[in-house]
Amino acid sequence: MKNKLVLLSVLILLFVGFIIIRYFIFNQQSNFGKLKVLSSPSSTIFLNNLAIGKTPFEDKIKENEYLLKLIPEGTATDTASWQGKIRIYRNSLTYVDRELGSSDLTSAGAIFTTTKMVGKPQHSDEGEIEVETEPAGAIVYLDNDEKGIAPLILTDVPKGDHELSVYSPGFFRRTQKINVDVGYRVTGKFKLAIDQSQRKIGSEDKKEKETTKSADLKKTYVVISDTPTGWLRVREEPSLAASEAAKVKPQDRFELLEEKNGWYKINYEKEKEGWISAQYAEKKEE
Repeated sequence: MKNKLVLLSVLILLFVGFIIIRYFIFNQQSNFGKLKVLSSPSSTIFLNNLAIGKTPFEDKIKENEYLLKLIPEGTATDTASWQGKIRIYRNSLTYVDRELGSSDLTSAGAIFTTTKMVGKPQHSDEGEIEVETEPAGAIVYLDNDEKGIAPLILTDVPKGDHELSVYSPGFFRRTQKINVDVGYRVTGKFKLAIDQSQRKIGSEDKKEKETTKSADLKKTYVVISDTPTGWLRVREEPSLAASEAAKVKPQDRFELLEEKNGWYKINYEKEKEGWISAQYAEKKEE
């Protein structure tokens, strides 16, 4: 009888120990998500001002909001540091990728997080994508198909791998491979770097433009370059938010009427004028 009581006591202790492990240790582990950080050049990572490692970095981090800071290493003394707020979600990946330039204007990057959708997807094999950009108003492409202007939420996105891309005139285009899971939303926050090769029109440029416009533009044409979609939008104004006036095709040739901050004004039809992105057109003088 005594041996049975001892055995019963041991079993009870083992059961209590299992409960402690199951509801305390395992539960604590479920409060963690994964943080992955890449940077160019390599940088020291600070989380809430505490150094946690160097890029490339990947580790489990407790669910919470953090201030993430990247300090370039070694000889990169002319490279700007970066800091921003990130959110770690339990059992999810937060992905940070930064290209550090000499200043904030020439730096670029993206932050991706995955969270459970608020509602159920309409179909059993779909998720969502949310896109924010700095500067706001960039064109959003999904698998080379133009979807609209950021900020933007794309619903009914088929599960699987996709290519997400954003572009704004005067800035470098940025593209990222992403994976969409059923019932989850991928949120991408993009920071675009300014393209310094595109000349800014200052007061002297404007004066030069006014004196040479009548002579030069009559002999200047633009030829439409290849585009991801196989066509290029003509807009009513030199802005991504402007309405579409028409579409033109690669290799089409038009007289250049005016140039303004990364946009070309053309005669796309007789007595019809519009603006196209200079990224997808090549100037030629005759």
